[in-house]
Formats: sequence, structure tokens, C-alpha cells
Amino acid sequence: MRQKQNSLPPDSLSAAIIATSLTKSFGVRKALDDVSFTLPRFGFLSVFGPNGAGKSTLLRILATLARPSQGSAHVLGHDIQEQTESLRRYIGVISHRSMLYPDLTAAENLMLYAKLYGVVDPAQRVKELLDLVELTGRRHDTVKSFSRGMTQRIAIARALVNDPELLFLDEPYSGLDPRAVEIFDQLIERVRPGKSFFMVSHDLTRGFDSATHVMVLSQGRLVFYEEKPAIDRDLFSSLYRELVGVALA
Repeated sequence: MRQKQNSLPPDSLSAAIIATSLTKSFGVRKALDDVSFTLPRFGFLSVFGPNGAGKSTLLRILATLARPSQGSAHVLGHDIQEQTESLRRYIGVISHRSMLYPDLTAAENLMLYAKLYGVVDPAQRVKELLDLVELTGRRHDTVKSFSRGMTQRIAIARALVNDPELLFLDEPYSGLDPRAVEIFDQLIERVRPGKSFFMVSHDLTRGFDSATHVMVLSQGRLVFYEEKPAIDRDLFSSLYRELVGVALA
């Protein structure tokens, strides 16, 4: 059940994400350390940082796949710890892990997720998604027979099955060939209107060009967060190098 409006942070209904002092500890090590930020609705946040900076940890917490050790967050007006199940109806996750069942066909995978989400007409939704990712002709083939690029396209369809308001993208370009990257970019642009995005990436060009907001994490701490119009790519690249001591790809 959604919390009463007066118990929510003031900006929660106009923000896709409000994070307050999020911390995640593994023993004495802090993978995430006191991270706070706000992403407006319909924003596209690209998160950069070196390996081990806490990027995927932050994504997993906000996507309700992990719990913070301290701090709080509201995603689409839902408390990530108190309203986990209701929030999951409004989000989708795309990562380098497909979250698909390899022995099921493309259509069977999508039908399974459509039914789990309670989609009203699951067969029609599966058809729409297969058309969207241009794999209608492979609908009866098992996922284990697909290339990496085709598997990622079905993973995108899986993440869209519930028509989410917010998409979490965790290194979505990992392992994709150039054609698969092109198809992925086209798909994201096609579904982008009316949605918010949180993307973890090592790819400065694609991540920066897609973004409305950019963030840098280093050693679990937020060291940079700006709306993109305030900064151009070359300046951001130089700032990134200064902040973390290494260049982005």
C-alpha cells in the first residue's frame, strides 16, 4: 500500500528517485558510503566510476535487489524497504545478466514474466514485445540458442513486460557486438518517452550522450552529481580523471 502523501518526502511525487544517506557495508568495508541525490521524473541518470566504486551496489539497492545498511530512498514515491512489492510493479531491470531461463523459448520466457506481473492480456503483450525487439521469427527458439545480442534483446523485452515507469540499466552494453549495441540504443530511444532511467556504465560516450544527469562514484562515495546541461562531455571527462585518477573509456 502506498504511504500517505504527507508521510513522503516533499519532492517524492515529482522525483523518480530520492536517496538519503544510503550506505551498504560488508563487514568493515563500505561498498556505499552516505550517498544522497534526487533524480527528477523522466530524467536519465548515467552513473560512472571505476570498478568497485559502488555503482552496481547503488543500483541493486534502488531496484529492491539488496537492502541498505543505513539510509533510505523513495523510488517513484515508494519506500524501497517498506513498499518493495508494490514498487516492483513499476520498475524494470536490464543488466549483463539476462534473468532469462535458457531452456525456455523466447515466447515462454516473456509469457512467464507477463503472468507473474499480472499483465491483463499476456499473449498480446508477448507478441508486442517480440515485434518491438524484432525477434518474432525466433519466438519458438530456446534462449540458449541465441547469440549474446539476441539474448539481450529478449532481456529488454522481459524488463518492459510490465511497462515500467523506471528502467535500471546495469552495464547493458557489456559483451554486445556493434550491431547489437545499435539495436539496443534504438530500443531505448523508442521506449524512452514518459519513463525514467538509471544507468551504470563505463562507456562515457553513450552514457553521457543519453543522460540528463551524470554521477560519479568513487570508493563508495558520491563525488560528482550534476544536470548535464551544466557541463559538456570534454569538461566532464577531465573532471572524471581528476576525481578518480583514471580516464573513462
